[in-house]
Amino acid sequence: MTHPVHILVTGSSRGIGAAIAERLTGESTRVIGHSSRTASDRLIACDLAVPDTAPSLWQAALDRLDGRIDVLINNAGIFEAAPIEDAHDDWVSAWDRTMQVNLTAAAELSRLAVLHFREIGGGRIINIASRAAYRGDSPAHWHYAASKAGMIGMTKSIARGYAAEGIYAFAICPGFTMTGMAEAHLDCDGGAALLAEIPLGRVAEPAEIAEAARFLALDAPPSMTGAVLDINGASYVR
Repeated sequence: MTHPVHILVTGSSRGIGAAIAERLTGESTRVIGHSSRTASDRLIACDLAVPDTAPSLWQAALDRLDGRIDVLINNAGIFEAAPIEDAHDDWVSAWDRTMQVNLTAAAELSRLAVLHFREIGGGRIINIASRAAYRGDSPAHWHYAASKAGMIGMTKSIARGYAAEGIYAFAICPGFTMTGMAEAHLDCDGGAALLAEIPLGRVAEPAEIAEAARFLALDAPPSMTGAVLDINGASYVR
């Protein structure tokens, strides 16, 4: 009998991550999530903004999943403004914090995953990036766009480097998605302009991102490794 697929989803206490964890939970899977603060039977608490904490999250997930993880989904991320008018130290601090959460922690977990996948005969990594990786973001979010572009480069490097070992890597680039952050933008004065640039006429639902993640985690053929899926209502096409 085939064993259930063991999955770690970071940043799964709300928004896209919660939708992914819910969609992947079923009879053929075991899913453990992560939150920066909240711990439960389904969530491991770990603040990825603190350097060098990713290994403890990985080990805790291994402990919860009987020593085996088959799929890592790097979803945890922050979107915090850093206007260039800020004091230099403040701007650099915001840059470092965003890179730590969005890219460095994901890289640490991905490295541990690759090493683990080598031991168990393969596995999958799915990185939740952003359309900002390709089209950029606002003047106050250089760091966010750069961190997500880094995720794409990392995804492709993993895919190219380890495909022969049965280790596959994929990325998803959502545009605006109907989470608390998007709702705040839609309610402000610029909400109409935001919708006007989306040919679909609406922002994506978390469930749409979750469906793509489920496919990549469980069903995508190996030859898709290295693929980046855009989910942005055609607001950015490439």
